[in-house]
Order: sequence, then structure tokens, then C-alpha cells
Amino acid sequence: MGELPQAKLIIMRSVQQDFFKEEIQNISKGEEVSRHSSIRSLDPIVDDNGLLRVGGRISSADMSWEEKHPILLPKNHHVSTLLVRHYHEQVAHQGRHFTEGAVRTAGLWITGSKRLVSSVIHKCVICKRLRGKLEEQKMSDLPLDRFTMDPPFTNVGLDVFGPWTISSRRTRGGQVENKRWAVMFTCLSTRAVHIEVVETMSTSSFINALRRFTAIRGPVSLLRSDRGTNFVGACKELQINSEDPELKAHLQEKSCTWIFNPPHSSHMGGVWERMIGVARRILDAMLLKENCRLTHEVLVTLMAEIMAIMNARPLVPVSSDPGMPAVLTPAMLLTQKIDPVSAPLGNMDLKDLYSKQWRQVQSLAETFWRRWKQEYLETLQPRKKWKSERPNLQVGDVVLLKDTQVKRNEWPTGVIAETIPSRDGRIRQVNVKIMRQGTPKVYSRPVSDIVLLLSNGP
Repeated sequence: MGELPQAKLIIMRSVQQDFFKEEIQNISKGEEVSRHSSIRSLDPIVDDNGLLRVGGRISSADMSWEEKHPILLPKNHHVSTLLVRHYHEQVAHQGRHFTEGAVRTAGLWITGSKRLVSSVIHKCVICKRLRGKLEEQKMSDLPLDRFTMDPPFTNVGLDVFGPWTISSRRTRGGQVENKRWAVMFTCLSTRAVHIEVVETMSTSSFINALRRFTAIRGPVSLLRSDRGTNFVGACKELQINSEDPELKAHLQEKSCTWIFNPPHSSHMGGVWERMIGVARRILDAMLLKENCRLTHEVLVTLMAEIMAIMNARPLVPVSSDPGMPAVLTPAMLLTQKIDPVSAPLGNMDLKDLYSKQWRQVQSLAETFWRRWKQEYLETLQPRKKWKSERPNLQVGDVVLLKDTQVKRNEWPTGVIAETIPSRDGRIRQVNVKIMRQGTPKVYSRPVSDIVLLLSNGP
């Protein structure tokens, strides 16, 4: 017998002596295995080398001795785990059925192998790299600016969408075409929207759109946006930096705070991202109906009509109660109108007319905010997804960083350098350190772009 078969024999016999000592002794004495034994149903036997094997019922089958009577091993032993890892690598990191088949073909019978194989595959770093799920965390509570009863567009989320090709002018050779984009400002509390058309995706164009917006809708206390390059550039040019320690003096002058979401975290701006999808669908329907060539004037007009349609949308399910015919919409607060009102009858003093208009405006505003609190805020209570709390990522964890530009096999591997806790203490944003062409770089990412490979915790 060679050295390798002899070493295998000694290791197997040692493992069995630790876990199946009583069964081996009973079989050697010609006695039955105890009724309380976990391997009684396998009718175990002992071969000439003193190894415990499966007796079973297929001894007459046309198969090799090792396949008919595989060696018995316990699941709670390090040797069994090493063997499962070995055969899992032999089948190129396939699933549980492939791995179990390879173990059984090798003449081994591991008690409770399904759970052991599943555990090994669950901890396999290569399998995590190939098929591991992205991390997630319980959906956070809404920020205060989502349910404050401030005037419309006091707290705003903004984003840019487009482009659309327009005809700028006619020439002898045809028409000169340019592109246009649109900036959408979404009120975080009333869900009203305001759209401005911009000519370029530059900082100056965005600042002009922001100035037009504030000139029409009034000053803004809070701006939320993603980390688009035009937004970052505008923020620097306006000298608004949410992380600058010298911000207090400037904020007292500008009365505005700009908060950027982490990169690649569009789900954190869902309140305005969803409005962009609605605007696109309305515009597509309009263009299909009109069937006309876009010009700058036509596009601006269409955006104004889209804005009116979106602001007339119901914020809550429409009630079937005949006593509540009015639908709660953002336009109710913006325009102070529910439906067109006919001219008043009879002779009225100008002073009374102004008084009644003032009272009507106040009444409509109070009605909106009362129904907003009673009907709309209730819809923000449930968590639509990410309902369970998950373990937090920790500094030192080895992770896989999602990169939509390349295939999954080429996603970079990094180490978490810093965790950024939310208000509730849960980790939803991390800084990951990776190597790019021999140079260490740190990227800020949400946990939804992270695949955990090796945990640094217990």
C-alpha cells in the first residue's frame, strides 16, 4: 500500500473512532447497532481495514465496491469539511447537487451532507464572487424635510433628464439640430414639480435654470440631488458645500443647504426619480399624438403642459365618498384652484371681493394641509421593500465592488476603509479602498453596490 492510500486509511479510521466508536465495537462483536444511532438505517458494516462503511441494500448491483459501500463520515468534523471543499473545487464551484454527486462518486457517505455542502458553498469566496447577492439594509426612516408643512418648494429634490433633439434653424442643406435637457425640481413635502429646459449639461446652464426656478417659486432652504458632475460644479460655483465646516456664515446669507446622495444610489432619490419616469411617459404620449418636429419653443410648451398634468395628479387614492368630491393634488396648493369658478353675480364692493379672495385662498391652503396630514402622510408609513434589518458591514471587510461598465468577473475587490452610519445606527454607505493600476483609491458607495466576500467580524 502506498503512502497516500495509507494516510487516507489512517485519517478515516481516526475520524470514525472519534464519532462512531460504539458502532464499530458493536459490529466487531457481531452485535446490532444501537437503536439510538444516527446511522442505524444505513446498516453499517466494517471492512477488512477496520473502516465503517454503508451496508445498504444494493450489494448485488453491478457497481464497484467503493460505490456500493461508501465510507461513513460525520458531518461535524473538519476532515469532512475539507473533503467537501476539495470536491466542490473539482466540479468548478457548481451547486449542491454537483458537489454531493462528486463526494458520493468518490466513495464517501457524509451523514447530513446536504446541510454541510450548503454551508461550504455559502462560505465559498469564489461562489460569492460569481453569484453572491448584493448587500442590503432595512429601509431607513424618511428625513424631516419629507413631511414638514413649509411653503411649496422649500425643500427640493432635483435631477436632470433628457436629451431631446430639436430643430434650431433651417438652412439650405436642411435643418440644424441641437439637444436640450430638462431640470426637474420636486417639492419633497407636497410632491409638486417644476421643470426648466436647459441648452447644455454645463454648470452655467444649470445655474441659470436654478435662478429661474427660485425667481418663480421663491427661495429654497434645502436642495437634495445625486452626484452628477453638473450638480457638483454648480455647488462649488455657488459656494455651497454641505460638508464645509465654514458653512454657517454662508448659509445665513444664502439660506440654503445642498445635500448630495452617495454615488450610484439612485434609490435614495426615489421621490424625484419616479417623477422623471412619469414625465417621460407623458412626453412620449404627447409626441406620439402631436407627431411634430420639436423646436425649442415647442419643447418648452410641452414641458409646461407636462408640469400642469403632473401637478394635477392625485396624491392619495381617489375616494368614492360623494361627500369628498375634491381630489387632493399639488395644484390645489400651487394655484389655489380646484376647478374653474364662474364670475360672481350681483353688485359687489371691491373691498369685499378682495376679502373673499383672501379667505378663499386661506381656506384652500388649510384644506390642503389638513387632508395632506390625514390622508397623504399615512401612505408614507409602510416600507415597500427592505423590511428586515441586516448585519452591518464593518471596517476591514473584504468586498466586491459592483461596476456596471464591466462583466462581473472583472469587478474590483476592495476593503472597507470607513463605514458611515445613518441616524438609526445602521450602515447604508461605506468607503471602499481598492487598487487601480497600482494606485490605491477610495470610493464612496451604498451597500446595494457591495458583495461581501469575507467578514472581519466574529
